[in-house]
Amino acid sequence: MKAWILNSISNIEYTDTPESSIPSGFVKVRVMAAGICGSDIPRIYRTGAHNMPIIPGHEFSGIVEETGENTDSTLLGKRVGVFPLIPCKQCGPCKKGLYEMCRNYDYFGSRSNGGFAEYVNVPAENLIILPDSVPFEVAAMLEPMSVAVHAMRKGLATLLGPDASSDKDKDISIAVCGLGAIGLMVITFLTDLGYKNIFAIGNKDYQKDRIKDLGLPEDRYIEYGSDKCKAISESIDLFFECVGTNESLELGVRSAAPGGVVVTVGNPASDMTLSRDIYWKMLRNQLRVCGTWNSSFTGDPDDDWHYVIDRIQAGQMDPAKLISHRFSFEKLEKGLLIMRDKTENYCKVMAIRK
Repeated sequence: MKAWILNSISNIEYTDTPESSIPSGFVKVRVMAAGICGSDIPRIYRTGAHNMPIIPGHEFSGIVEETGENTDSTLLGKRVGVFPLIPCKQCGPCKKGLYEMCRNYDYFGSRSNGGFAEYVNVPAENLIILPDSVPFEVAAMLEPMSVAVHAMRKGLATLLGPDASSDKDKDISIAVCGLGAIGLMVITFLTDLGYKNIFAIGNKDYQKDRIKDLGLPEDRYIEYGSDKCKAISESIDLFFECVGTNESLELGVRSAAPGGVVVTVGNPASDMTLSRDIYWKMLRNQLRVCGTWNSSFTGDPDDDWHYVIDRIQAGQMDPAKLISHRFSFEKLEKGLLIMRDKTENYCKVMAIRK
């Protein structure tokens, strides 16, 4: 089969590679669409993956073409999305069904071969069956959308409790800092729930158009570092930090209202440190800083992945609006370089198989 293989840092090539046999309990998925995640760029060009050579890619969807032993044969031919984290099912979090916090997980695209290929062997338990109305390119966005939902749910539950649904709660002030794909998806799901008092903090002019497409007024866009950004100090009930830098984390702490919540969503770009002033603000304003990572996939109707599917089916959102670039799999590297070098404005970059 053809696949993009990361041999070593910055050494990635599209080449022939043997297909591996299908393990028991797995299926072979023909990949029909794969998204490039922001985390793929440092993994490919700067830090490397946990194991190399490796086929990157953890945001993908496709069709079940073969089933292995001890696998439900009715999965054959099904259109599927794929949860990329493979839990051990043995550690403490796994025994509680908190698979996203597995202590000994495997992961497509960073620890095991992923979706930048013609075929991937996937545990049957990691599949979500797609409704016919959900295109493959949208299904390849289920992973980042579920990450956004997980962060949103965690933040709302931390601030308002597990039943954050009353109309009075809709008046809380919310800020989302970092308007890449995840930040925009957080805004999408918040507006879908009826939250309107949302500020979007970014650093690129084209992001204003993005938030307007999502239903936010242009005046809700705040340029990072501007006077308007400073003016929201100690006024935000719920702050989503979707960048992963010291500066954006400090902005979250400074912006949070007394008793507010800061949700850390962005992967750290480097070591994180706190100044004494910021630490004092956390203490004296009795802030709650809430970490979030990955998403909940249990197979239950209320997990993050099924939540996303339900909202798409209900017609409440069109995730395809966030796809800025589409390439064939053969030309996927063009998307990688656009994201690495920032030569063009982009949101979600997608490889699609015809």
